Amino acid sequence: MSLKTKIDPNKLPKHVAVIMDGNGRWAKGQGFKRVFGHKRGVDAVRQTVEAATEIGVEALTLFAFSTENWKRPKFEVDTLMSLLVSSLKKEIPTFQKNNIKVQAIGNLEKLPNNAKKQLMEVIELTKNNSNLTLTLALNYGSREEIVNATKIISKKIVNNELKIEEIDENIINSHLYTFTLPVVDFLIRTSGEKRISNFLLWQIAYAELYFTNVLWPDFNKEDFYEAILNYQSRERRFGKISEQVENSNK
Repeated sequence: MSLKTKIDPNKLPKHVAVIMDGNGRWAKGQGFKRVFGHKRGVDAVRQTVEAATEIGVEALTLFAFSTENWKRPKFEVDTLMSLLVSSLKKEIPTFQKNNIKVQAIGNLEKLPNNAKKQLMEVIELTKNNSNLTLTLALNYGSREEIVNATKIISKKIVNNELKIEEIDENIINSHLYTFTLPVVDFLIRTSGEKRISNFLLWQIAYAELYFTNVLWPDFNKEDFYEAILNYQSRERRFGKISEQVENSNK
């Protein structure tokens, strides 16, 4: 019996973020080159998206390519970008069938033209879908995102479009890449590493964190459901004490 049957539909995280880690180690363990791990990782993406859609998660954000990943060998970077294009093309019917809206965050202007073109086409084709918002973090770095937001806000102050006294959390949120998304409730990282790696630093302030030893290419629907059940077993206090949380839920 699938773990999905144990999930409480009334206690789902609205926004799940995933650091997809372990492709290279998986490939090495199988005796393959690192790029083969990335190719196998596409299946894990598909399973995760399907699982999130099936149980009713509103938003899923996947850390697909960081600003630091450009430092990797050129062949590996080229393979990742080629996979992005081919995978997006292949999944368009699935996105439409399951009413999935695709969007992307990060410094997209620096993506190769072919990858950027295909990405924008998929975003345009799916923009009116409303079941699940799938966000791909591409050439993304959270510190860079916060720096960019600070520059935009500062420029508005200089141009008298905004007063310093008006700056609060909502103002900062509205200038981040994720301004259209609900707050991140749950962050999953695969492969056993226990760090955030410059991913959604502002957005995960109160998120529950979940680390699994499963390498990304092996991550499947049941692993996702297991993570969701772990999330549902936790008490989210947001600075309050347990008694206050219990009273607010009555």
